[in-house]
Amino acid sequence: MRIKQLLIFTPLLLVGLLVQAYFWVPTYEDQTTGDARRLNKFVEASIGDAKLLNPALHADAASGKIVDKVFDTLLDLDENLQLRGRLAIHWQLTENAYLQVLPGAPLARGVVSDAPALLTTLRAAIGSGAIDLPPDLLSGMRILPARRLTLTVTAVADSEVQEQIVVEVPPRLQFTLRHVDQTFFARLRPVLGDDYAQQADFSTWHRPLGDAFMPSLQAQLPVFEHNPQIEFRLRRDVRFHDGHEFDAGDVKFTYDAIMNARNLSPRTSDFEPVKSIEVLGTHRLRVVYKRLFSPAVMAWAAMGILPEHLLNERKLADEMDERKLGEAARATFGMRESSFNRKPVGTGPFRFVSWQSDEVVHLQRNTDYWDGAPIYHDYFFRIIPDTLTREVEFRTGAADSYNPEPYQVARYRGDDRYRVYSSPSTGYTYIGYNNRHPLFSDSRVRRALGMALNVDEIIKYVLYGEGERTTGPYPQTTNFYPRHVAPLAYDPGGALRLLQDLGWQRNTEGWLEKDGKVFEFNLITNNGNQKRRNILSIAQDAWKRIGIKCNTQVFEWAVFLQDFVNPGEFDAVVLGWQLGIDADLFQLWHSSQSGANQLNFVGYMNPRADRLMEDIRREYDPERQTALAQELHELVAEDQPYTFLYAPRKNEVLDRKIVMAASDGRFEPVRADRRGELYFFFSRWRKLAHAPQF
Repeated sequence: MRIKQLLIFTPLLLVGLLVQAYFWVPTYEDQTTGDARRLNKFVEASIGDAKLLNPALHADAASGKIVDKVFDTLLDLDENLQLRGRLAIHWQLTENAYLQVLPGAPLARGVVSDAPALLTTLRAAIGSGAIDLPPDLLSGMRILPARRLTLTVTAVADSEVQEQIVVEVPPRLQFTLRHVDQTFFARLRPVLGDDYAQQADFSTWHRPLGDAFMPSLQAQLPVFEHNPQIEFRLRRDVRFHDGHEFDAGDVKFTYDAIMNARNLSPRTSDFEPVKSIEVLGTHRLRVVYKRLFSPAVMAWAAMGILPEHLLNERKLADEMDERKLGEAARATFGMRESSFNRKPVGTGPFRFVSWQSDEVVHLQRNTDYWDGAPIYHDYFFRIIPDTLTREVEFRTGAADSYNPEPYQVARYRGDDRYRVYSSPSTGYTYIGYNNRHPLFSDSRVRRALGMALNVDEIIKYVLYGEGERTTGPYPQTTNFYPRHVAPLAYDPGGALRLLQDLGWQRNTEGWLEKDGKVFEFNLITNNGNQKRRNILSIAQDAWKRIGIKCNTQVFEWAVFLQDFVNPGEFDAVVLGWQLGIDADLFQLWHSSQSGANQLNFVGYMNPRADRLMEDIRREYDPERQTALAQELHELVAEDQPYTFLYAPRKNEVLDRKIVMAASDGRFEPVRADRRGELYFFFSRWRKLAHAPQF
């Protein structure tokens, strides 16, 4: 009898609970009822977890989201993409240029007798107008004394064959320039002539030395030397989140940490051109470069500053002691292994609170922030890999923002509870081939793989039209993107013929085969991105049609990076880049950046591309730099180290109750900067109890 009553009354009880819940559970529109604190919390939904919360080490977008809120840079770009000071209140870019005196070398008029005579000749030519210099360029000229240097020189054919020699170097002339002038030495040709540098006779400066060592010696003793330099004056009202004062030593320490080989920083190439960092005072420093390097200022605008007092050698030694590491572990221990990467301390607008892996990162506003505390008290970065779950969490108010899938965008645009932000992307999605793999070492094979894919259909059916074709490494939103370069045409028949010309023929099972080996490889991507998973299936099917066996796998983000991408242990990957507006792509494409934990993980190597990237880094003229960048884009498009698929539109949806505080105290809709970066004004965001009418 009791069982019968239980079966009758249990459903009635559940119905009653559901009915009364209707009256006390807040709706989406009134979700703060009973918890007003919800207005002070911002929850962003992400597909992937962070990896390293360290600005010198991280290489993924999820980590970047957190790092950008915890750490400050010396400079950044304002909403109109103009440089502005952050931790630095003033910066000045100047140059010291050095001319090696070559006694006995012929000039355009006479020969070089000694340094004073050459200096007098140059001054006279400048004064008479024979050397044309801008009136505001040269601020000083002087003679530097002769030097005795001990140098280690390396043989051309064998880097392990080295010799140490003493070199007696003649005096040099130093020119102090008010700004960088890459053409400065060309301006001196009316006096120096066209082949001054070729007259250097190094053999008189040292003991006899084999020809194999001369290129190494000449590289260390340039006749013409540009040394650009940036002098920074730093803010005095900045403290790290633990209360320790920020100063110039932290900037120098950050540079040293990046350049420490043990740390395996992916940003080494941005700071390798630095010759020295001179601390001029507690809040002043000078960064001197050993050659022309046009991305210098922007490199500091992208680099968060680390706290020296928490990561110096003594602190790392203390951490090793606390963790009771053995000798083998201590020998390889560096910043990359430090617990700091999971509990960072910066100077930024938000302080780190906690990190539950694969669940959530919690930050709290820095009430003492030098630029004014953010309005939101708490920021939560929730990891929700599943597409459907992310949308449900957002639509129920458990998340305030997320990047909707293309098929979801249209319905949000028609719903007045939300605001959709859409802008052209500065990135692209691609299939990257491991160029080291014998299967992909020939660019014609990579081209054939791209020709077999109908990218227009991917854009139509996977992106629902929310994207467009792209052709190479630069974003379409920049001047560096050459519009005349056409994307690969969809031509599976042509792709098959190209592969057959390379010796691939169908076997009895229909697979392409060469030298007894089937054309087979693995294509992988990360979990949580449905578009990339769809591309796996589409590519697998397209390649199967022409006889290529492609196996597909999906991995969690951290595993995907750590086990496959970072060490370069993969065949092919589906990934994407979100880029800036700079011409410098050295980190992504230069052959020197193809090692473990570096960003050229596909191992692309082309000497001509290397030279172009090096020239771009030396080029200060915007028009010439644009021409070089477009040439690089064309070359990479020809080589096809990636199959460049599409540039997606950048879509983000916000709860309409989230607004931005205006300067006059009123509220206005959230807006992005000129790059389409929505979170640029995040410190001014707040959430209201009800959506305002704008």
